[in-house]
Amino acid sequence: MLQAEIKSLLREDISILIKTTNSGKHYLYDCGEASLLTVKEIQSLSAVFISHTHIDHFSNFDGIFRHQIGSGEKIVICGPKNIHHQIESRLKSYTWNLVDENAIEYEIREIVSEEEINVYRIRPPYWKPELVTTQNFLFEDEYVNVDFAILDHKTDSIAYLFKEKDSVTFNENGSGFKKGKWIGELKAAFENDQSEKEIEIEGTVYKAFDLFRLLTKNAGYRLGVIMDHAVCESNYDKLKTVFKRADMVYIETFYKDEDQEFAKINYHSFASASGKIMKDCQVKESVPIHFSRRYTENDVTEIETAFYKAFSETN
Repeated sequence: MLQAEIKSLLREDISILIKTTNSGKHYLYDCGEASLLTVKEIQSLSAVFISHTHIDHFSNFDGIFRHQIGSGEKIVICGPKNIHHQIESRLKSYTWNLVDENAIEYEIREIVSEEEINVYRIRPPYWKPELVTTQNFLFEDEYVNVDFAILDHKTDSIAYLFKEKDSVTFNENGSGFKKGKWIGELKAAFENDQSEKEIEIEGTVYKAFDLFRLLTKNAGYRLGVIMDHAVCESNYDKLKTVFKRADMVYIETFYKDEDQEFAKINYHSFASASGKIMKDCQVKESVPIHFSRRYTENDVTEIETAFYKAFSETN
């Protein structure tokens, strides 16, 4: 199951660590100031997902790569248009004469459009981005695949949906057979749609299709993070497409309802608007995050109350 941990304190920026069960590798959403993010967690990252590069979402990038240099790992960074140039500029602002090219490799995935992802490779000491390929998907590994929506924040702001891979479990009590390697073979046949594959159990050969009844397919957990976005129908149409019926979504709720004029001017959301779009997306659970620094703890409580009221209201 996917789990999200907010690593920023109330008056800090925003950074969210996303963990997968039974894996030592994690993902990071945004690189804002984050006092709760540890060096060990930084060194466990396999991918970083950037919504946009306003300072409150990108200021801690230097602190993150500081603890990754020398690992020899390849780390994926996903972000909006021109993210490769911005990362290049950050990296080139330092002197790297004591670091060789094998110290680390970043694979930068620039989201140009819903169907166009440019993939760049960048390494020390010269940090010159090399275009490797262009692809039509963003990210997939053995644990998750990641979908996204490009939102309007007077600049592209990427909302990400982390989709855990579906799993298959074996109904041990209903089989009547002894355990064996055939269970793994059956699961593989199910996952690869090989219904005619022959499976031998205790000297008898069966078609995989006849044994599929012993398996249960479990839908993977779907966890989303929606950062800065204007309150507008074009954004909401995209959110409804990508995040519909997600299990959990964390969503930017920058302003109180009484300050929604500031939200309009600054292309942000406000409490009841964020709650309502989550209700319209039919998500199972949602949490408001990323509040303006102007607000006190009491203000944040007011935002949360308005958010959950809109989220739970019936028509």
